[in-house]
Amino acid sequence: MGPTTTIRSFIEDYIRKQGYTLQYFADISGVNAGTLSAIIKGTRPIAMAQLDLITKGMKLEEGHFYEIYGAECFVESAPHWRRLEPFLQRCAELDKLECIQRVIQQVTDDRSYISELFEMAEGMLERGQKKAARMLYECVAECEKYQHSERLALCQYRIFTLSLGQDQHENLRAAVHFEPYINRLDEERQLDAIKDLANTYLALRYWDKVSDLGGELEQKTSFLNSYKKRKSETLRIAAYPIFVYSAYSNLLRAAACDGREEYSEALRYTEAYSKLIRIEQPNEEDLIFINKFSGWAEVNHYLYRLMMGDSEVIRPYIAFIEKNEAEILPALVKIMEAANHHNIDVDAVLNRLESYISMYAKTYGDIGSYTEQITSGRYVQFLKEVAIYQLQRERYTIGFQYLLNCLALAKSMKSESIIIQCVALFERHRVRASIDLEIKYKTLIEEVYSNYEKKSSFDRSFV
Repeated sequence: MGPTTTIRSFIEDYIRKQGYTLQYFADISGVNAGTLSAIIKGTRPIAMAQLDLITKGMKLEEGHFYEIYGAECFVESAPHWRRLEPFLQRCAELDKLECIQRVIQQVTDDRSYISELFEMAEGMLERGQKKAARMLYECVAECEKYQHSERLALCQYRIFTLSLGQDQHENLRAAVHFEPYINRLDEERQLDAIKDLANTYLALRYWDKVSDLGGELEQKTSFLNSYKKRKSETLRIAAYPIFVYSAYSNLLRAAACDGREEYSEALRYTEAYSKLIRIEQPNEEDLIFINKFSGWAEVNHYLYRLMMGDSEVIRPYIAFIEKNEAEILPALVKIMEAANHHNIDVDAVLNRLESYISMYAKTYGDIGSYTEQITSGRYVQFLKEVAIYQLQRERYTIGFQYLLNCLALAKSMKSESIIIQCVALFERHRVRASIDLEIKYKTLIEEVYSNYEKKSSFDRSFV
C-alpha cells in the first residue's frame, strides 16, 4: 500500500479484483450501495462505523485502515470533532496508540478542541484505557494556554498517577515534575494529590518528604473542615470522607518516624489517628475506613513495640496479621528488620508464613490497600533483610539465594540503594559463595552496569 493510496481507491480496487458488483459488496459489508458509490467517488466522507463495516467486509483486521483514515481526515484536511471523537475512541479500544499520537499532534494547532480532548481523556481513564488517556492528557497539558489553570494541574495530576510503576527513577522524576502543580488543583483534589505524592515518596523511602507532606495534608484538611462548616453544600470532590485525610496525615508521619527509627514518635502519631476516627454517627462508608484505621492502629502498635526490641509482641502481631493478608508483607519486612537489629530468632515466623512468602515470590502487585509500587518496594526490602538474617546465621546457600533474588528485583526496579546494599552484603560473605553463585552474581552486576550506562545521560540531566 503506497503512501498516496486512498481508502476509496483501495476499496474500488478490491471490488474490481474480487469481481464483485457494487451491490454484492454492499450486501456483504452492510453498507448501503448508494453510500458506497458516493464514498468511492469521493463525494461523501467515510464515517467510522462505515469504515469498520467495509474493513470487516474485506476480511481485514479491525483498524486496518486507521492510519490512512487519520491522515486523510485529520492531517491532510481540517479535522471536525464529530468525526475526530469516534476515531480516537476506536483507536483507544483497539490500542492503536500510534494513530492517536499522529492525529492529536496535528489537531493541537486548533485549540478549540482542547476541552473536548480533556473530557475524552477523562472518559478513557474511567474505562481503563490508560495509555490512550495519558496521550490526551499530555496533549492538553502541552497546549493549555493558561499555565495556572486548574485543568492543566489536573492533567499533570493524571499524568503523574499514570506514570507510576516499578521503575523508581521514573517514579521520582514523575513526583518532582508534578509537585509544583498541587496548589493549582481544587482544594479537595489537593488532598488526593498530596496523598498520592506522599505514597510515592513513601515507596522511595524519602522520609522527610513523607513527613512534610503528612503535615501539609493535615493543614489542608483542617482548612477544608472549617470551610465546610461555614458552607451548606456537602457535595464531595475528594475520593474519601474528609476525616480519612486527617487520619492518613498522621499515618504518614508515623511511617516516616518508623523509617527514621523514631518509634516512640511513631506510637504518638498512631495514637493520634486512633482518636481521629472516633466520629459520631458514622455512615456505611465511614465505617469502612474506621475499621481500616483501627486495624492499622492495632498492627502498628505491635510493630513499633517490636522495633523497640519487645519480642513478646511477635505472637499477637502474627495472629493479627494472619487475619488480614494485605498486612502480612509489611509485617514480614519489619519483623526481619527487628530480628536483624535486636538479634531475635524468627525461624518460627518464616516457617509459619512460608506459603505467603512463596506467593510474593511469584507476584507482588496490588495487595489490599497498597499499590504495586509500595508492595514491590516492600518485597525487595524483605528479600534483603532475609538475606542478612540467613547469612548472619551462616546458612549460606539460602542466604545467597535471597541475596541474588533481591539484587535481580532491585535491578528491574532501578533501586540503586538496594543494589549497593546487595553488593556490600555479597562482598562481606564472598568467601562463602560457590563458583556457580559467583557466576550468577557477576551476570547480574554486568546487567546492572549495562542499565547504568544506558541511563547515565538521563541521570546527569535529572540532577
